[in-house]
Amino acid sequence: MAFFYLLPVLLLVIFVASFISAIIRTIQTEYANCNIPPGVSNPGKLRLIVAVLIVSSTLGRIFEKMELCSSLAFRRLVFSGRRPGPAPGVRQEDARFGNVPVRLYRPHAPAARPRAAVLLFHGGGWICCSLDTHERICQYIAKESGSLVVSVGYRLAPEHKYPAAYEDCLSATQHFLRHLERYGVDPARVAVCGDSAGGNLAAAVSQSLAGSSHLPRLRAQILIYPGLQALDFNLPSYQQNRGVPLLLRERAVFYSLQYVQGDASNLEEVLEGSHIPPDMRLKYGKWVNPDNIPEEFKVRGYKPPKPCEFKPGVFEKVKRISEPTLCPLLAEDTIIQQLPESFILTCEYDVLRDDGLLYKKRLEDNGVPVTWYHLEDGFHGIVNLFDYYALSFPSGKRGLDRVVEFIKGL
Repeated sequence: MAFFYLLPVLLLVIFVASFISAIIRTIQTEYANCNIPPGVSNPGKLRLIVAVLIVSSTLGRIFEKMELCSSLAFRRLVFSGRRPGPAPGVRQEDARFGNVPVRLYRPHAPAARPRAAVLLFHGGGWICCSLDTHERICQYIAKESGSLVVSVGYRLAPEHKYPAAYEDCLSATQHFLRHLERYGVDPARVAVCGDSAGGNLAAAVSQSLAGSSHLPRLRAQILIYPGLQALDFNLPSYQQNRGVPLLLRERAVFYSLQYVQGDASNLEEVLEGSHIPPDMRLKYGKWVNPDNIPEEFKVRGYKPPKPCEFKPGVFEKVKRISEPTLCPLLAEDTIIQQLPESFILTCEYDVLRDDGLLYKKRLEDNGVPVTWYHLEDGFHGIVNLFDYYALSFPSGKRGLDRVVEFIKGL
């Protein structure tokens, strides 16, 4: 009789052991796909963060199979974490600019003149993160630069595909520019800012408002490791850093496809470049070209990819990548020439490094002043970890301090 009482317990133990074993195998496999170069900042901390992310990703997939929640919902929950408390010296409030939720951060310290303002679009691959995830960055910028910071909570993919995020950011920016007096902001000192996917959105908004005669002109755009094109995922930085966290090469394509088409089908074709028709490759090759990247950024290795067969069916699904509001690097010179002063931050160990370098060249070639800051020991997402308890990265704070310095100089 005792056996029958023990049987459920034994089955439960076997299930738990199998569950844990599956998680361990998955973690080992995914961890083996990651490459943390010796030159990266604080590699031990980065390894720990990677392990936590792999565990959360694995749990998300398991919960999805158990129909408890989607892996994306779990990922968003993990990324959101615990919202930090109010920052000393900064007053904040939630509001709406039309239909777009925003959060405003105002320094308590009195200003001798109307303040500068920064509209911040958060990163997260267009599918993750929120007003809460970027609260520390916004608090820090507001307090240290003395500027008003407006964090924009745009709609996320894949529920809301392109151009939803772009439209929300543009709408919020236009609303703010029409009501600057209400916030005590200097119309001549308004900037847009974003990290990663947010950098993409900031660049797109800046281009859309270039030459606008009915709104105050943007003073600057601040692009922190931005993703700016989806034509070539075989540039030197994509090859060198293909397995470097926190953004692997395949994940960069995954996020782009989720934003463009709402799923990640045809990922392999996009990775190899068969989604680009020959005429488009010829047209934009003058801008998206490894020859435009300084040679010092190729010393860690670069092998020109073999020509691949164009697949019209894949292009048909992603053809909007030729739109500058999705890929700002493809904007015409007539638009680039009208852009405001720019700040671009790149990281050596980041697949998106060359997107930033190529855009820097385009801006400079068209007479736009550019302040460029390169974190030689940086990786994608490091600025977001500038103040993350025991897992903080001094290089991330160094990069954010340069952003603050740039804003104070506007």
